Amino acid sequence: MSDPQSRIDETVKGNDVVLFMKGSPLFPQCGFSSRAIAILEHCGVEFESVDVLQDQEVRQGIKQYSNWPTIPQLYVKGEFVGGSDIMMEMYESGELPELLEKKGVKVSAAD
Repeated sequence: MSDPQSRIDETVKGNDVVLFMKGSPLFPQCGFSSRAIAILEHCGVEFESVDVLQDQEVRQGIKQYSNWPTIPQLYVKGEFVGGSDIMMEMYESGELPELLEKKGVKVSAAD
């Protein structure tokens, strides 16, 4: 298997929206990951998720990849966006849906 940085890079660049999180979308393992999932679901965007609890190399590697110390981490079209606090601020201000649209990510109508 390839090194963690290569696997992370491949995942980030191979998907329009990727959330590195603790747990899965159906069973998040921390409140921050749960909030990140809720935000993405409210935006109506399809996304890939990576459970960092399943792979310690990825758990540590993603922090080096982004130079960001916490998880979850959101990437849109290969660009690091931030963690759940930044996601919440961007969602509340309308910046996150705007960013998704600007990057050409397909978004379904939100409730």
